[in-house]
Amino acid sequence: MVAQAIAPTSTLTDFISLDGMGPATLRDILQLAAYLKRRGRGEPPSDSPLLGRSVALLFEKPSLRTRTTFQVGVRQLGGDTVYLGKDEVNLGVRETVADVARNLERWVDLIIVRTFDHARVLELADHAGVPVINALSDHEHPCQVLADLLSLEERLGPLSGLTLAYVGDGNNVVHSLAFGAAAMGMHLRIGTPPGYEPDPLVIARAAAQARGGSIRLTHDPLEAVAGAHAVYTDSWVSMGQEDQHATRLAAFKGFQVNEALMAGARAGALFLHCLPAHRGEEVTNSVIDGPTSVVFDQAENRLHAQKALMSLLAYT
Repeated sequence: MVAQAIAPTSTLTDFISLDGMGPATLRDILQLAAYLKRRGRGEPPSDSPLLGRSVALLFEKPSLRTRTTFQVGVRQLGGDTVYLGKDEVNLGVRETVADVARNLERWVDLIIVRTFDHARVLELADHAGVPVINALSDHEHPCQVLADLLSLEERLGPLSGLTLAYVGDGNNVVHSLAFGAAAMGMHLRIGTPPGYEPDPLVIARAAAQARGGSIRLTHDPLEAVAGAHAVYTDSWVSMGQEDQHATRLAAFKGFQVNEALMAGARAGALFLHCLPAHRGEEVTNSVIDGPTSVVFDQAENRLHAQKALMSLLAYT
């Protein structure tokens, strides 16, 4: 049963960031996610943590994986969802973020927000009397990284001491990867072009939290992937950056994850991408469709990791 599968060390009130999350809590989420994945689909058990509960999906950005996995996950845990798109709420314009939070807390048991501005996630959590989950902001993508860590564990076993290379834009995914890798004792190598590095304050905080692992930055993609057990990339042009497309393609030349770059990693190194992928830009078809690609495992594991997260929030 779900309740019996949750370790007593878990103490979550919101899930805004992986910053400062201890390895015990992160381990609880991953273990519960693996349990829920093994249990599979079907009607929720009588102890389902969201039975009779409602969840608001407050989305300022469109999504395939995030919306589908949260809606399906809530249903599998016995709850119901209310989808609120940008035009329906218009956070901070039609009414203040604080007022939206104070309204939603009267009707729903959990708020899941996908937005641009990370400050809006923090403000929602500050004013809502129910848990808030950061489903993506411009600063972090923590739910994605839960799925990434679960996918890596499924293929590689314990993550402590393993090397993960990230090649590309130093964006929100990198920030969450840094905190997740630090908690799990991994070595994270980040290769970006000059001017596209992750936030140095984030990297410094993550490095200070590292438990036996390390974080290293480089402008050389070959140096980043050398000896790596897995190689990760993301889109060079994210949503809202379309006007920078030509500039970014020029800046990231040489950072494409192709067979030549993958050859610099360990033999059989896994390939990860949070999707959507711009095939032919940051990654070639031969890599993303290759035998060591786990991109669709990552996408599937969004469902299981988020179900675990919601379960823990409901029980604590």
